[in-house]
Amino acid sequence: MRKGSRIGVCVLVIVMAFSLSGWARAETIKIGINAPLTGDIPKVGEGTKFAAQMWLENVKAAGGLAVGKKKYAVELVLEDNESKAESAVKVATKMITEDGVLVMVGPQASKQAIPAGGIANNYKTVMVTPWSTNPDATKGRPYVFRACFLDPFQGPVVANFISKEFKFTKAAVLYDVASDYPKGLAEFFKKAWEGLHGKGSVVAYESFTTKDTDFSSQLTKIINSGAQVLFTPQYYNEVALIVQQAHQLGWKKPIVGSDSWGSAETVKLCGKDCYGAFFSTHYAAAGATGATKAFIDRYKAKHGYVPDDVAALTWDAMLLVQQAIQDTGGLTGDLKKDRENVRTAMSRIKKFKGITGEMTFSGGGDPVKCAVIVKISDAGEFTFHKSVCP
Repeated sequence: MRKGSRIGVCVLVIVMAFSLSGWARAETIKIGINAPLTGDIPKVGEGTKFAAQMWLENVKAAGGLAVGKKKYAVELVLEDNESKAESAVKVATKMITEDGVLVMVGPQASKQAIPAGGIANNYKTVMVTPWSTNPDATKGRPYVFRACFLDPFQGPVVANFISKEFKFTKAAVLYDVASDYPKGLAEFFKKAWEGLHGKGSVVAYESFTTKDTDFSSQLTKIINSGAQVLFTPQYYNEVALIVQQAHQLGWKKPIVGSDSWGSAETVKLCGKDCYGAFFSTHYAAAGATGATKAFIDRYKAKHGYVPDDVAALTWDAMLLVQQAIQDTGGLTGDLKKDRENVRTAMSRIKKFKGITGEMTFSGGGDPVKCAVIVKISDAGEFTFHKSVCP
Protein backbone atom coordinates (compact mmCIF):
# COMPACT_ATOMS: atom_id res chain seq x y z
CA MET A 1 0.00 0.00 0.00
CA ARG A 2 2.87 2.31 0.88
CA LYS A 3 4.47 1.66 -2.53
CA GLY A 4 1.14 2.27 -4.28
CA SER A 5 0.70 5.50 -2.36
CA ARG A 6 4.14 6.68 -3.41
CA ILE A 7 3.35 5.93 -7.06
CA GLY A 8 0.04 7.75 -6.76
CA VAL A 9 1.70 10.79 -5.19
CA CYS A 10 4.35 10.86 -7.95
CA VAL A 11 1.70 10.68 -10.65
CA LEU A 12 -0.25 13.49 -8.95
CA VAL A 13 2.87 15.65 -8.71
CA ILE A 14 3.64 15.10 -12.41
CA VAL A 15 0.07 15.92 -13.42
CA MET A 16 0.10 19.04 -11.27
CA ALA A 17 3.45 20.11 -12.72
CA PHE A 18 2.15 19.82 -16.24
CA SER A 19 -1.07 21.58 -15.30
CA LEU A 20 0.74 24.44 -13.63
CA SER A 21 3.13 24.70 -16.58
CA GLY A 22 0.21 24.88 -18.98
CA TRP A 23 -1.54 27.41 -16.76
CA ALA A 24 1.58 29.57 -16.61
CA ARG A 25 1.80 29.58 -20.39
CA ALA A 26 -1.87 30.41 -20.68
CA GLU A 27 -1.46 33.31 -18.23
CA THR A 28 1.31 34.91 -20.31
CA ILE A 29 0.58 36.61 -23.62
CA LYS A 30 3.53 36.41 -26.00
CA ILE A 31 3.94 39.06 -28.69
CA GLY A 32 6.63 38.61 -31.32
CA ILE A 33 8.77 41.54 -32.50
CA ASN A 34 10.32 40.72 -35.89
CA ALA A 35 12.85 43.54 -36.37
CA PRO A 36 16.02 44.42 -38.36
CA LEU A 37 18.38 44.84 -35.41
CA THR A 38 21.38 44.30 -37.71
CA GLY A 39 21.94 44.53 -41.46
CA ASP A 40 21.35 47.51 -43.73
CA ILE A 41 18.88 49.46 -41.56
CA PRO A 42 19.69 48.77 -37.89
CA LYS A 43 18.31 52.15 -36.79
CA VAL A 44 14.90 50.91 -37.93
CA GLY A 45 15.30 47.89 -35.69
CA GLU A 46 16.42 50.04 -32.79
CA GLY A 47 13.35 52.29 -33.03
CA THR A 48 11.14 49.20 -33.25
CA LYS A 49 12.68 47.66 -30.15
CA PHE A 50 12.63 50.84 -28.08
CA ALA A 51 8.97 51.63 -28.85
CA ALA A 52 7.85 48.06 -28.13
CA GLN A 53 9.76 48.05 -24.84
CA MET A 54 8.19 51.35 -23.81
CA TRP A 55 4.76 49.87 -24.47
CA LEU A 56 5.65 46.85 -22.34
CA GLU A 57 6.72 49.17 -19.50
CA ASN A 58 3.20 50.60 -19.51
CA VAL A 59 1.64 47.14 -19.39
CA LYS A 60 3.84 46.09 -16.48
CA ALA A 61 3.10 49.32 -14.63
CA ALA A 62 -0.60 48.49 -14.95
CA GLY A 63 -0.04 45.07 -13.43
CA GLY A 64 -0.53 43.27 -16.73
CA LEU A 65 -2.84 43.43 -19.73
CA ALA A 66 -6.51 43.36 -18.79
CA VAL A 67 -8.51 41.07 -21.08
CA GLY A 68 -12.06 40.40 -20.01
CA LYS A 69 -12.05 39.86 -16.27
CA LYS A 70 -8.40 38.80 -16.04
CA LYS A 71 -4.98 40.38 -16.18
CA TYR A 72 -2.20 38.68 -18.11
CA ALA A 73 1.56 39.04 -17.99
CA VAL A 74 3.02 39.98 -21.39
CA GLU A 75 6.31 38.78 -22.84
CA LEU A 76 7.97 40.27 -25.92
CA VAL A 77 9.75 37.71 -28.11
CA LEU A 78 12.29 39.98 -29.82
CA GLU A 79 14.17 38.49 -32.80
CA ASP A 80 16.61 39.95 -35.35
CA ASN A 81 15.67 39.46 -39.01
CA GLU A 82 19.02 40.94 -40.12
CA SER A 83 17.21 43.06 -42.75
CA LYS A 84 16.96 39.91 -44.89
CA ALA A 85 13.84 38.32 -46.37
CA GLU A 86 14.95 34.76 -45.60
CA SER A 87 15.77 35.66 -41.99
CA ALA A 88 12.40 37.38 -41.54
CA VAL A 89 10.71 34.17 -42.70
CA LYS A 90 12.75 32.04 -40.29
CA VAL A 91 11.99 34.39 -37.41
CA ALA A 92 8.26 34.40 -38.21
CA THR A 93 8.15 30.61 -38.42
CA LYS A 94 9.99 30.19 -35.12
CA MET A 95 7.83 32.73 -33.30
CA ILE A 96 4.59 31.12 -34.44
CA THR A 97 5.43 27.41 -34.28
CA GLU A 98 7.92 27.27 -31.40
CA ASP A 99 7.49 30.37 -29.23
CA GLY A 100 3.70 30.37 -29.44
CA VAL A 101 3.20 34.09 -29.97
CA LEU A 102 -0.40 35.32 -30.06
CA VAL A 103 0.48 38.16 -32.45
CA MET A 104 3.59 39.24 -34.37
CA VAL A 105 4.55 42.90 -34.86
CA GLY A 106 6.88 43.52 -37.81
CA PRO A 107 8.77 43.16 -40.01
CA GLN A 108 9.00 46.81 -40.94
CA ALA A 109 10.46 47.03 -44.47
CA SER A 110 8.37 45.57 -47.30
CA LYS A 111 11.26 43.40 -48.47
CA GLN A 112 10.91 41.40 -45.23
CA ALA A 113 7.25 42.06 -44.46
CA ILE A 114 5.92 40.54 -47.68
CA PRO A 115 7.47 37.06 -47.27
CA ALA A 116 6.98 37.03 -43.49
CA GLY A 117 3.33 37.98 -44.01
CA GLY A 118 2.90 34.87 -46.11
CA ILE A 119 4.10 32.74 -43.20
CA ALA A 120 1.84 34.50 -40.69
CA ASN A 121 -1.19 34.12 -42.92
CA ASN A 122 -0.48 30.44 -43.61
CA TYR A 123 -0.33 29.77 -39.86
CA LYS A 124 -3.41 31.93 -39.25
CA THR A 125 -1.56 34.24 -36.89
CA VAL A 126 -2.10 38.00 -36.84
CA MET A 127 0.88 40.02 -38.07
CA VAL A 128 0.94 43.81 -37.91
CA THR A 129 3.61 45.56 -39.97
CA PRO A 130 4.00 49.12 -38.71
CA TRP A 131 5.92 50.53 -41.71
CA SER A 132 5.47 48.38 -44.84
CA THR A 133 3.55 50.42 -47.41
CA ASN A 134 3.73 47.91 -50.29
CA PRO A 135 0.23 46.52 -51.11
CA ASP A 136 1.54 42.94 -51.38
CA ALA A 137 2.23 42.77 -47.64
CA THR A 138 -1.51 42.45 -46.90
CA LYS A 139 -3.02 41.56 -50.29
CA GLY A 140 -5.07 38.36 -50.06
CA ARG A 141 -3.92 37.85 -46.47
CA PRO A 142 -6.73 38.23 -43.90
CA TYR A 143 -4.31 37.77 -40.98
CA VAL A 144 -1.89 40.53 -42.01
CA PHE A 145 -2.46 44.19 -41.05
CA ARG A 146 -0.49 47.42 -41.20
CA ALA A 147 -0.34 50.66 -39.19
CA CYS A 148 0.57 52.87 -42.15
CA PHE A 149 -0.88 54.07 -45.44
CA LEU A 150 -0.17 52.29 -48.74
CA ASP A 151 2.07 53.16 -51.67
CA PRO A 152 -0.84 53.39 -54.15
CA PHE A 153 -1.93 56.31 -51.93
CA GLN A 154 1.58 57.66 -51.19
CA GLY A 155 2.70 57.75 -54.85
CA PRO A 156 -0.10 60.10 -55.96
CA VAL A 157 0.30 62.16 -52.76
CA VAL A 158 3.92 62.95 -53.70
CA ALA A 159 3.12 63.52 -57.38
CA ASN A 160 0.28 65.92 -56.54
CA PHE A 161 2.33 67.72 -53.92
CA ILE A 162 5.25 68.39 -56.28
CA SER A 163 2.91 69.50 -59.06
CA LYS A 164 1.05 71.97 -56.86
CA GLU A 165 3.98 73.13 -54.72
CA PHE A 166 6.50 73.75 -57.52
CA LYS A 167 4.35 73.80 -60.69
CA PHE A 168 6.77 71.32 -62.28
CA THR A 169 5.88 69.10 -65.24
CA LYS A 170 9.08 67.04 -65.73
CA ALA A 171 10.28 64.60 -63.09
CA ALA A 172 13.07 62.08 -62.62
CA VAL A 173 13.05 58.97 -60.44
CA LEU A 174 15.98 57.06 -58.92
CA TYR A 175 15.21 53.82 -57.07
CA ASP A 176 16.51 50.41 -55.97
CA VAL A 177 15.12 47.88 -58.46
CA ALA A 178 15.99 44.94 -56.16
CA SER A 179 13.89 46.10 -53.18
CA ASP A 180 10.09 45.77 -53.03
CA TYR A 181 9.36 49.08 -51.33
CA PRO A 182 11.24 51.57 -53.54
CA LYS A 183 10.49 49.62 -56.72
CA GLY A 184 6.75 49.59 -56.01
CA LEU A 185 6.58 53.21 -54.90
CA ALA A 186 8.60 54.38 -57.90
CA GLU A 187 6.05 52.68 -60.17
CA PHE A 188 3.07 54.24 -58.36
CA PHE A 189 4.69 57.69 -58.51
CA LYS A 190 5.45 57.36 -62.24
CA LYS A 191 1.88 56.30 -63.00
CA ALA A 192 0.44 59.20 -60.98
CA TRP A 193 2.86 61.75 -62.45
CA GLU A 194 2.14 60.72 -66.03
CA GLY A 195 -1.57 60.81 -65.23
CA LEU A 196 -1.11 64.47 -64.34
CA HIS A 197 1.40 65.55 -67.00
CA GLY A 198 1.16 63.03 -69.80
CA LYS A 199 3.19 60.09 -71.06
CA GLY A 200 6.92 60.80 -71.12
CA SER A 201 6.74 63.47 -68.41
CA VAL A 202 8.94 61.24 -66.23
CA VAL A 203 11.96 62.14 -68.31
CA ALA A 204 14.42 59.90 -66.45
CA TYR A 205 13.60 56.64 -64.70
CA GLU A 206 16.87 55.32 -63.32
CA SER A 207 17.54 52.31 -61.09
CA PHE A 208 20.34 50.68 -59.13
CA THR A 209 20.79 47.55 -57.01
CA THR A 210 20.86 47.18 -53.22
CA LYS A 211 24.25 48.02 -51.67
CA ASP A 212 25.34 50.17 -54.63
CA THR A 213 27.13 53.29 -53.41
CA ASP A 214 28.09 55.10 -56.63
CA PHE A 215 25.13 56.74 -58.37
CA SER A 216 27.09 59.12 -60.61
CA SER A 217 26.08 57.42 -63.86
CA GLN A 218 22.35 57.51 -63.06
CA LEU A 219 22.53 61.06 -61.68
CA THR A 220 24.37 62.33 -64.74
CA LYS A 221 21.58 60.98 -66.95
CA ILE A 222 19.00 62.62 -64.68
CA ILE A 223 20.80 65.98 -64.79
CA ASN A 224 20.99 65.84 -68.60
CA SER A 225 17.33 64.78 -68.94
CA GLY A 226 15.87 68.22 -68.26
CA ALA A 227 14.09 67.00 -65.11
CA GLN A 228 12.91 69.74 -62.76
CA VAL A 229 12.71 67.52 -59.67
CA LEU A 230 14.16 64.21 -58.48
CA PHE A 231 12.02 61.72 -56.54
CA THR A 232 13.98 59.01 -54.73
CA PRO A 233 12.06 56.66 -52.38
CA GLN A 234 15.14 55.21 -50.64
CA TYR A 235 16.17 54.32 -47.08
CA TYR A 236 18.23 56.67 -44.91
CA ASN A 237 21.54 54.92 -45.59
CA GLU A 238 21.16 55.58 -49.33
CA VAL A 239 19.50 59.01 -49.19
CA ALA A 240 22.64 60.78 -47.98
CA LEU A 241 24.79 59.26 -50.73
CA ILE A 242 22.28 60.10 -53.48
CA VAL A 243 21.65 63.68 -52.36
CA GLN A 244 25.30 64.50 -51.71
CA GLN A 245 26.46 62.99 -55.01
CA ALA A 246 23.72 64.84 -56.89
CA HIS A 247 24.88 68.15 -55.44
CA GLN A 248 28.51 67.33 -56.20
CA LEU A 249 27.54 66.78 -59.84
CA GLY A 250 25.82 70.17 -59.98
CA TRP A 251 22.17 69.34 -59.29
CA LYS A 252 20.52 72.38 -57.67
CA LYS A 253 16.86 71.48 -58.09
CA PRO A 254 14.52 69.94 -55.46
CA ILE A 255 14.95 66.36 -54.31
CA VAL A 256 11.83 64.83 -52.79
CA GLY A 257 11.58 61.62 -50.78
CA SER A 258 9.09 59.26 -49.20
CA ASP A 259 8.39 57.85 -45.75
CA SER A 260 11.64 55.84 -45.84
CA TRP A 261 13.41 59.18 -45.28
CA GLY A 262 11.83 59.45 -41.83
CA SER A 263 14.72 57.94 -39.85
CA ALA A 264 16.62 59.96 -37.29
CA GLU A 265 19.74 58.95 -39.23
CA THR A 266 18.73 60.73 -42.44
CA VAL A 267 19.84 64.21 -41.38
CA LYS A 268 22.74 62.84 -39.35
CA LEU A 269 24.20 61.22 -42.47
CA CYS A 270 23.05 63.76 -45.04
CA GLY A 271 23.70 66.99 -43.13
CA LYS A 272 23.01 70.34 -44.76
CA ASP A 273 22.60 68.70 -48.16
CA CYS A 274 19.14 67.58 -47.04
CA TYR A 275 18.05 70.90 -45.53
CA GLY A 276 14.96 72.24 -47.29
CA ALA A 277 14.00 68.86 -48.76
CA PHE A 278 10.45 67.52 -48.57
CA PHE A 279 9.21 63.98 -48.09
CA SER A 280 5.91 62.21 -47.46
CA THR A 281 5.62 60.39 -44.17
CA HIS A 282 3.43 59.40 -41.23
CA TYR A 283 4.00 62.08 -38.60
CA ALA A 284 6.02 65.21 -37.91
CA ALA A 285 7.89 65.35 -34.62
CA ALA A 286 8.57 69.10 -34.57
CA GLY A 287 5.61 70.97 -33.11
CA ALA A 288 3.75 67.81 -32.05
CA THR A 289 1.09 68.08 -29.35
CA GLY A 290 -0.93 65.83 -27.03
CA ALA A 291 -0.20 62.10 -26.95
CA THR A 292 2.28 62.43 -29.82
CA LYS A 293 4.36 64.99 -27.91
CA ALA A 294 4.18 62.87 -24.74
CA PHE A 295 5.57 59.88 -26.63
CA ILE A 296 8.32 61.96 -28.23
CA ASP A 297 9.35 63.54 -24.92
CA ARG A 298 9.44 60.21 -23.13
CA TYR A 299 11.37 58.50 -25.92
CA LYS A 300 13.88 61.35 -26.19
CA ALA A 301 14.45 61.45 -22.43
CA LYS A 302 15.04 57.71 -22.38
CA HIS A 303 17.08 57.24 -25.55
CA GLY A 304 18.61 60.63 -26.28
CA TYR A 305 17.09 61.42 -29.68
CA VAL A 306 13.75 62.23 -31.33
CA PRO A 307 11.90 59.06 -32.38
CA ASP A 308 11.49 58.53 -36.11
CA ASP A 309 8.31 57.45 -37.88
CA VAL A 310 9.22 53.77 -37.44
CA ALA A 311 9.23 54.14 -33.66
CA ALA A 312 5.97 56.11 -33.71
CA LEU A 313 4.29 53.57 -36.01
CA THR A 314 5.53 50.71 -33.84
CA TRP A 315 4.00 52.42 -30.81
CA ASP A 316 0.70 52.65 -32.66
CA ALA A 317 1.00 49.03 -33.81
CA MET A 318 1.49 47.86 -30.23
CA LEU A 319 -1.58 49.82 -29.12
CA LEU A 320 -3.60 48.38 -32.01
CA VAL A 321 -2.58 44.89 -30.92
CA GLN A 322 -3.50 45.73 -27.34
CA GLN A 323 -6.95 46.97 -28.36
CA ALA A 324 -7.59 43.93 -30.55
CA ILE A 325 -6.63 41.52 -27.76
CA GLN A 326 -8.80 43.38 -25.27
CA ASP A 327 -11.69 43.60 -27.73
CA THR A 328 -11.86 39.79 -27.84
CA GLY A 329 -13.49 40.03 -24.43
CA GLY A 330 -11.35 37.23 -23.03
CA LEU A 331 -8.80 34.57 -23.94
CA THR A 332 -9.77 30.90 -24.12
CA GLY A 333 -6.31 29.44 -23.60
CA ASP A 334 -6.59 27.74 -26.98
CA LEU A 335 -3.95 29.56 -29.05
CA LYS A 336 -5.62 28.72 -32.37
CA LYS A 337 -8.98 30.11 -31.25
CA ASP A 338 -7.42 33.16 -29.59
CA ARG A 339 -5.42 34.03 -32.73
CA GLU A 340 -8.63 33.87 -34.76
CA ASN A 341 -10.50 36.03 -32.24
CA VAL A 342 -7.73 38.64 -32.31
CA ARG A 343 -7.87 38.72 -36.12
CA THR A 344 -11.63 39.32 -36.04
CA ALA A 345 -11.26 42.06 -33.43
CA MET A 346 -8.43 43.76 -35.33
CA SER A 347 -10.44 43.94 -38.56
CA ARG A 348 -13.24 45.76 -36.73
CA ILE A 349 -11.22 48.57 -35.14
CA LYS A 350 -12.69 51.97 -35.99
CA LYS A 351 -11.39 55.51 -35.46
CA PHE A 352 -8.31 54.38 -33.55
CA LYS A 353 -6.56 57.50 -32.23
CA GLY A 354 -2.90 56.82 -32.93
CA ILE A 355 0.00 59.22 -32.50
CA THR A 356 0.54 58.95 -36.27
CA GLY A 357 -3.10 59.71 -37.01
CA GLU A 358 -6.56 58.18 -36.89
CA MET A 359 -7.05 54.70 -38.35
CA THR A 360 -10.10 52.70 -39.36
CA PHE A 361 -10.14 49.11 -40.60
CA SER A 362 -13.06 47.98 -42.72
CA GLY A 363 -12.67 44.22 -42.57
CA GLY A 364 -9.25 44.14 -44.23
CA GLY A 365 -5.69 44.81 -43.16
CA ASP A 366 -5.23 48.29 -44.63
CA PRO A 367 -6.30 51.29 -42.55
CA VAL A 368 -7.88 54.42 -43.95
CA LYS A 369 -5.32 57.02 -42.94
CA CYS A 370 -3.83 60.42 -43.85
CA ALA A 371 -0.28 61.19 -44.97
CA VAL A 372 1.93 64.08 -43.88
CA ILE A 373 4.30 66.17 -45.98
CA VAL A 374 7.38 67.10 -43.96
CA LYS A 375 10.07 69.68 -44.67
CA ILE A 376 13.58 69.30 -43.28
CA SER A 377 14.34 72.66 -41.65
CA ASP A 378 17.68 74.48 -41.56
CA ALA A 379 17.97 73.15 -38.02
CA GLY A 380 17.68 69.60 -39.32
CA GLU A 381 14.19 69.07 -37.86
CA PHE A 382 11.27 67.32 -39.54
CA THR A 383 8.66 70.07 -39.61
CA PHE A 384 5.00 69.69 -40.56
CA HIS A 385 4.15 71.20 -43.95
CA LYS A 386 0.72 69.83 -44.77
CA SER A 387 -1.60 66.86 -44.29
CA VAL A 388 -3.08 64.89 -47.18
CA CYS A 389 -6.07 62.59 -46.58
CA PRO A 390 -7.82 59.98 -48.76
